Amino acid sequence: MQNLSPRHVKTEEASRLGVISGWYSTKVSGTFVSGPHDTETDCLRKIAEINPPPVPVKKRVG
Repeated sequence: MQNLSPRHVKTEEASRLGVISGWYSTKVSGTFVSGPHDTETDCLRKIAEINPPPVPVKKRVG
């Protein structure tokens, strides 16, 4: 499981990095995983798609 988070890249940083300004999902290391996304909500939606929350395990009674 990857720990991804949203990150906004402004125009100045985007031109320095050679990417388009926008929201990106990033690893803890700072590596871009997806993007650019128009909004933080779109970015979070993609993070949920890439890295869905774990399915809870039902405990047995007995």
